[in-house]
Amino acid sequence: MGLVDRLLELAARGDRAGIVVTRVGLVVVLVWIGGLKAFRYEDEGIVPFVANSPLMSFLYRQPAGEYRAHMNREGALVPANRAWHERNGTYPFGYGLGTAIVAFGVIIALHPWLPRVAAVGSSLVFLMSFVTLSFLVTTPECWVPSLGSSEHGFPLLSGAGRLVIKDAIMMGAALVTMADSAKAFLRQRDSGSVAVTRREEVGVVG
Repeated sequence: MGLVDRLLELAARGDRAGIVVTRVGLVVVLVWIGGLKAFRYEDEGIVPFVANSPLMSFLYRQPAGEYRAHMNREGALVPANRAWHERNGTYPFGYGLGTAIVAFGVIIALHPWLPRVAAVGSSLVFLMSFVTLSFLVTTPECWVPSLGSSEHGFPLLSGAGRLVIKDAIMMGAALVTMADSAKAFLRQRDSGSVAVTRREEVGVVG
């Protein structure tokens, strides 16, 4: 047997570890990114996505087109822009979204003890990722703008677009952890049913 075959055999036995690493990575990303929404720069950064989304734009108070004139660069502070975001409801929405995202991460982390609950958490992350990917269609900032270069528009993703497309991986990870948690719950349920049946049989015999 060659070295490549041996490596492939080792790789084939890594599926369980892969699921664990996937779950841990999902939890870390959700808790970290959700936690960042306690900071105003992060709440301001998601405004283009929310303001242009037909599913979410109603959560802001200002007209959708206004945000372009009031975006602070990361690390910069323009008081007038900060005031606009206050009126827009940018920060309360960000805090609420961040709380939900952190909660999803915590729920998924409960897998060893409450796999059924963790499966629900993973399904919610799958839905969240689906909504996030819809931003590729609704958010103009996801594509390189036409500012003089011939390189613009689809399929040239901007920084915002590259951030969004990564949710395709998040969606896949959520499906993997959802299936794994559901299987764990079913095994737990079935083993519990078998134990109850055995106790009943022992009681009848006794």
